[in-house]
Amino acid sequence: MVNKMNKRIQIIKGDITRQVVDAIVNAANNSLLGGGGVDGAIHYAAGPELLEECRKLNGCPTGKAKITKGYNLPAKWIIHTVGPVWHGGYNKEDSYLSQCYKNSLSLASSYRLKTIAFPAISAGIYRFPLERATKIAIKETIIFLKRNQSIDKVIFVCFSQTIFKVYTMILEKLGKEFKE
Repeated sequence: MVNKMNKRIQIIKGDITRQVVDAIVNAANNSLLGGGGVDGAIHYAAGPELLEECRKLNGCPTGKAKITKGYNLPAKWIIHTVGPVWHGGYNKEDSYLSQCYKNSLSLASSYRLKTIAFPAISAGIYRFPLERATKIAIKETIIFLKRNQSIDKVIFVCFSQTIFKVYTMILEKLGKEFKE
């Protein structure tokens, strides 16, 4: 039996700013005004209009998501979500990270978007342990896709080979648990 879920989830190594999808997800900070890592790359690639629109959003709480236009990106939309900074797992980090994925996917669905690309939220400069973050990302995505048919494809864009290997391994493990 072919796992239908794996046809809706793809893992690639690449640059999220170059993805031709309806929306990319920005691992943003609370201000939404740009920063380092993925956030800085997305702001740079999208152009100065993104910063102007983000200024009007008045920031974003951790775990929540907001949407802007994609401007100079191939993606029409950018969903900004604020992942938690890792503090040893004692400050509801898992719950906040789960909410990032749930809220981003729900927002994409409400805008009737069919394709969405995620980075490894919080696994970079926010120091969330990569394997733990990946399990949350894939688990929440599988749960959402099983309940909701509006999104055709979720792509996890991995910046490095190490991240790619972890995502591939976790999808293989969790995909077996959630077979349709």
